[in-house]
Amino acid sequence: MRGETSQLSDRLARDHFAASLEQLGDGSLTVGKELFELCSLLDNNPALEDKLTDPSRSDEERAALARRILDEAHAQPLTHEIIDDLVRRPWSQFSDIANAVEDFGVDAMMYAADARGATKIIALELAWLRSSILNLPQVRTNLSDQTVDSSVRVKFYDTIFGNSGLHEISDMLARHATQDLRNRRYADTLSWMIVKLGHHLRERVVSVTSAVALSEEQIARIKRIYAAKLNHKVHVNVIVDPKVMGGLRIRSGRDVTDTTVAGQLNNLRASFGARA
Repeated sequence: MRGETSQLSDRLARDHFAASLEQLGDGSLTVGKELFELCSLLDNNPALEDKLTDPSRSDEERAALARRILDEAHAQPLTHEIIDDLVRRPWSQFSDIANAVEDFGVDAMMYAADARGATKIIALELAWLRSSILNLPQVRTNLSDQTVDSSVRVKFYDTIFGNSGLHEISDMLARHATQDLRNRRYADTLSWMIVKLGHHLRERVVSVTSAVALSEEQIARIKRIYAAKLNHKVHVNVIVDPKVMGGLRIRSGRDVTDTTVAGQLNNLRASFGARA
């Protein structure tokens, strides 16, 4: 069970980067892979988790260590940004940062699935996969066997499901569930992923940048407008940036509405340029 501090750090970080992952689209798949690899590295190296979350070290020290690790892996810029953010946040216990990295990995895979129009397919395929092993206790045992190397479990997974025709992202999620057990049973991890996909299907992120915090009424109004526009439930992520002058910058995926002074000036320049 994660402490309140870790839960808050996890949620705030994921809210902050949701729009970036959505905007990256299919490129989020690579970010997800990198985050899963980092999660596995952390799970196998508690001393590293400790160093990345140690409050006696400065934010910059922890961030520099994370940068070195990601540079060696030639990680994507957004992967760098996410991890840089996570190591600067407080955690109830050092192992919770790996949980957050995994959460981000699944989020990244879901946004990649959105870009491919495959999110529902992936949710259905994972549900099928879980159902197919419910009455196969030996298969469940082998996929959850912590006494063997992860490569043995992955090889067994490939033997059983390698030719099942799963979507690429379904396969990546299902493979991660056995490759990095994280003290869970395989079927339980699939259930967790299915629930996350269900929540994701019911919600879209609208990112709002403002010079000051928005009131509850303002947030509710933006939710109503964009829920009607997208025909979908939305989550509003508010980013307070004192450098913003007047108005709001609202982003939903690749759609941007910019009523700030800078945005209006850019629109005027574009308009004059088009007439020239």
